[in-house]
Amino acid sequence: MTSPQPLLPDHPGTVRFVLDGQVRVVQVVDPTRTVLQWLRETEFRTGTKEGCAEGDCGACTVVLGELVEGAVRYRAVNACIQFLPTLDGKALFTVESLRDPTSGRLHPVQQAMVDTHASQCGFCTPGFVMSLFALHRNNPAPDRRAVTDALAGNLCRCTGYRPIIEAALQLHQRGPVSTEGEGPGTEGHDDARLAAQLGGLQRHASLRVGTAPRRFIAPASLAEVGEVLTRHPNARVLAGGTDVGLWVTKQLRDLGDIVYLGNVAELKQIATTDAHITIGAAVPLSDAFDALVVHYPQLRDFFRRFASPPIRNAGTLGGNIANGSPIGDSMPILIALGTRVAMLRGTMRRELPLEALYLGYQKTGLHAGEIIERIVVPTPVPDTLIGAYKISKRFDQDISAVCAGFALSIEDGRIDMARVAFGGMAVTPKRASACEAALRDSAWNEATCARAMQALDRDFSPITDMRASSEYRRTVARNLLRKFLLESTRALGDAPGDLYGLEPSGYALSEGGAA
Repeated sequence: MTSPQPLLPDHPGTVRFVLDGQVRVVQVVDPTRTVLQWLRETEFRTGTKEGCAEGDCGACTVVLGELVEGAVRYRAVNACIQFLPTLDGKALFTVESLRDPTSGRLHPVQQAMVDTHASQCGFCTPGFVMSLFALHRNNPAPDRRAVTDALAGNLCRCTGYRPIIEAALQLHQRGPVSTEGEGPGTEGHDDARLAAQLGGLQRHASLRVGTAPRRFIAPASLAEVGEVLTRHPNARVLAGGTDVGLWVTKQLRDLGDIVYLGNVAELKQIATTDAHITIGAAVPLSDAFDALVVHYPQLRDFFRRFASPPIRNAGTLGGNIANGSPIGDSMPILIALGTRVAMLRGTMRRELPLEALYLGYQKTGLHAGEIIERIVVPTPVPDTLIGAYKISKRFDQDISAVCAGFALSIEDGRIDMARVAFGGMAVTPKRASACEAALRDSAWNEATCARAMQALDRDFSPITDMRASSEYRRTVARNLLRKFLLESTRALGDAPGDLYGLEPSGYALSEGGAA
């Protein structure tokens, strides 16, 4: 019996993308070379800085333009953990891209930073400029909350944030920026021309760069994903790279062959029926969360605290789930909502409840050569209370000490269904079965909540680490359940929330369907 042959011959390849209005064709030898390394070491574009090399500080922020339904979508990402081959078919903008190429005139974002004295040492400034550039492209008149959300992935240690926020808020006073033609104030490109350029770069066949045993294979269809992973079952599957990128920059790991899912249209789709929201595994977190918030608006603030915009723009929901981290923020609430995951191996498909996917610390039930194909989230059920909470040392872009998701169905004044899940309390994201049992078939009140809080001690034996002690985690888990009681009963107009003078936090009773 002969060994299966590679789908494509082993040979070095090229990636094609647009930079400063010109199509660049770049030969890639090392598939894990980052965009940041290429910019600084090959192109000598040193405006893009390296700070943390893990997507936390924002000094390396660049903006990618991607063709979506015929138009260019602009999003900020972290160049330090973005592998160079993932630029194929996209447009790249760096801080050097913004100045007018003819007159040298600064982009309005840059000019606003100058006018408000928003730069001191200057190291972080290019990253702030690029985050604000992306914001300005998508929202020419942002309010303060939109600005602070956009800057959640950028750190400044000397200027402080007041003048930077002021610069962003002044932008709309300068008027909208033209997106047609060339010249001062047009950001150096024409959107229609860029869309045409990107259209010409889209591939209808797989991309392959590098040579064995370090190949980067980007299938163009779901069928081809199955074929490639059948032949190369031990290849590293890559989606957004917001975690895998750190394996290279921090752990210096050799990833071997990589199969990239970012070019597979079937994995980037979102579909909604009366019963389910189906999210492709390669859908960026930004889009996945937006789709979920349409149906579960009470989760909006929770999703705001998931990493930062550049991470949410690059990372995928399927990747976050497949990672299997016990502190992954998406899993507890998805488990509480009754989410299922559909998996693909070759041409064989199977489906599991999300909680059944996790077998141990960062160990999942995925077989070699198997991927998560889609995430299936039930649409809201009438008379169901939904809540999600994240406890961490910082509000923005921090790893959870404890994360909780709650879903309670109320019928005739009693809890008919209870799903409670936590992250940070065990080696996997985990349902609290004893707590759920204490809640079911009881009135949702202080007495029931007290019993369920005590039951949590039977569900979990958390560890002590740098983020929190075991006792702190136990206490927080109990208190989050009680907080859910107070906020949800406040939303229902019952007494407990009123007694504590709480303001509504969006934890309303679901009526089913889109909000």
